[in-house]
Amino acid sequence: MLTTRRPRISVIGTGYLGTTHAVGMASLGYEVTGMDIDQNKIAMLVDGEAPFYEPGLTELLRKNIEAGRLRFTTSYEKAVADADVHFVCAGTPQLAGSYRADLRWVEAAFTDLAPHLHGPALVVGKSTVPVGTARRMAEIVRRHAPSGAYHEVAWNPEFLREGRAVEDTLRPDRLVFGVASPWAEELLYRVYQPIIEDDCPAVVTDYETAELVKTSANAFLGLKISFINAMAQICEATGGDVLRLAEALGHDDRIGHAFLGPGLGFGGGCLPKDIRALLACTTDLGLHDVATLLAQVDAINLSRRSRTVALGRELLDGSYEGKNVCVLGAAFKPNTDDVRDSPALAVAIAVQQEGAEVVVHDSVAGANARRTHPELAYADSLVEAAQDADLVMVLTDWTEFRSMDPAVLSPLVRRRTVVDARNCLSPESWRAAGWEYRA
Repeated sequence: MLTTRRPRISVIGTGYLGTTHAVGMASLGYEVTGMDIDQNKIAMLVDGEAPFYEPGLTELLRKNIEAGRLRFTTSYEKAVADADVHFVCAGTPQLAGSYRADLRWVEAAFTDLAPHLHGPALVVGKSTVPVGTARRMAEIVRRHAPSGAYHEVAWNPEFLREGRAVEDTLRPDRLVFGVASPWAEELLYRVYQPIIEDDCPAVVTDYETAELVKTSANAFLGLKISFINAMAQICEATGGDVLRLAEALGHDDRIGHAFLGPGLGFGGGCLPKDIRALLACTTDLGLHDVATLLAQVDAINLSRRSRTVALGRELLDGSYEGKNVCVLGAAFKPNTDDVRDSPALAVAIAVQQEGAEVVVHDSVAGANARRTHPELAYADSLVEAAQDADLVMVLTDWTEFRSMDPAVLSPLVRRRTVVDARNCLSPESWRAAGWEYRA
């Protein structure tokens, strides 16, 4: 149904996932058209500006635009016209007032795309969705696509880590193809041929398994983080050292070191909402033991925020009232400007609500934090944020904060007390400089 030429690609949705995927496919040599109904976002991309911060992405974006492999449009018709494979990268945030995923943008993308599928086409969902979504999208395409045109739906979940998304796109640790026919499987192999030839494994499966791979992967990673934070609570109660505990556990190759970093816990636009969406799914299926496990992962993670607030309160003799608090970090993790479900901002707001004067500093994510939480005060520099502080709280482990010299900060603050919520500072160095240190 398709010639042997290289497939041409469209990417529907140019948020974090879509922009990164479009740039990645163009970098592999494909002709790619990115499409979004957001005119401001498309205008930025046409000018070679990514609408978010991701290391290395802007350079590749500009390179591929200049090479003529990558273009952007707000028109479905123009995006679809010459393309053979259409990747749908719509967002699936948590539904307001529920643990379920909000699928309105995914459904809208498939519905609006389908009438333009006049020739043979494969529509590939990349969004993280509840199990059962792919079959519903296949039915939407069947109902809305022109009669007589051949089309199929596949599901190809993404596994991007913010801050490493370019690497994860071009050199992923695995590819997953949820397909309904050998034709769709073969076409996806052709699209990802450069990556597969670089020894990346490809797992071919049905729709349901492909959908579950992403949500279960995120749930397992969340489980590891919440487990080590549960161990941190035991260490606090018994005098144990959770960092040495995590180090010892990580040497067991059945466990590994990844995601065993104790501290403030996880946030962002993926792990929390994906775990909650899977929790909602298991509840609907009547799998109550599984739902209980997932609920505990979420609860332990959220409890780290209140524990961090409590650590600061203890350092301030039991009260934040009238104290100046310097919060270092707004992003949910370093190397991103993403402040969605940010533990750092959650702690900053809680401290402010207890009567503190809070100043937040984050060189990369500060602008997004200002837009989403204008009730907080912000500083453009570390020096400005620390001025006259009664407490410094390190809540995102940016390199800038890891490398801070406590002797430089000492004359700026009113009181030398620090909460290291990410275990990224040297306790010995800070205590030697006269700081009261808690982690």
